[in-house]
Amino acid sequence: MSSVDHYENFPVASWLCPRALRPAVVALYHFARTADDLADEGDDAPPERALALAAYRADLDAAMAGQPASERWPAVFDAVARERHRLAAPLLHDLLDAFVQDLTPPLYRDRTHLLDYCRRSANPVGRLLLGLYGVTDAESARRSDAICSALQLINFWQDFTRDGPRGRLYVPQADLARHGVSAEAVLQCHDSPAARRLVADLCAWARELMLDGAPLALTLPGRIGWELRLVVQGGLRILHKIERGGQDSLRRRPALTAWDLPWMLWRALTMRAAS
Repeated sequence: MSSVDHYENFPVASWLCPRALRPAVVALYHFARTADDLADEGDDAPPERALALAAYRADLDAAMAGQPASERWPAVFDAVARERHRLAAPLLHDLLDAFVQDLTPPLYRDRTHLLDYCRRSANPVGRLLLGLYGVTDAESARRSDAICSALQLINFWQDFTRDGPRGRLYVPQADLARHGVSAEAVLQCHDSPAARRLVADLCAWARELMLDGAPLALTLPGRIGWELRLVVQGGLRILHKIERGGQDSLRRRPALTAWDLPWMLWRALTMRAAS
């Protein structure tokens, strides 16, 4: 499931977003959210979902070319067409590629294989937002990718109890084998000491990625920097909750609440490159 599905850890078009950028950010949000619904909501079978996503992609091509799209999603593609000069079409296509992959998800061989999915499911969101703010250097893009991939991984380790019943397994086969945990055990959300060691290992990986990208929030000026600080701290807070629960996210889903906001704000205010 893409990290753009509910934006729990990735606030978009918030009060921190400059007014001039909000139309493009909102267009991006609704584009991704509608595509996610096509891939994930309702009772349609995968072939029907694939046809809908293909039609959605055709409308994207039309909107980005300044041509009329179909009448199926006018609110989405009217907005995309208005903002097309500020949105990179290849990155929007990458997002759609990830949604299509979710229809028949593969067994991920190893972490590199899973990160390739993150490259399309999550990283484009960060790069698109950086582009809107005029940030184009390679190091910022690399750190943005690290943050977005970390957020996607955190979403996976947060959502075992949601993904398992849907038959979705995002734990790499190599990690399963290393900890002696079967794919069936994860899909059935079977808790065990070995499973908790697996979750701890996976969370450590996500945390390492997040901390690698976190310095970006300290280098970006103004509102985007503060928003990104909160994004980073939101992801780290979920990892903290998983750890505090004894790595039991196969049994229960941790989530952010209003009570977490003061902690996140304090951590954002006192944030350092390795915090």
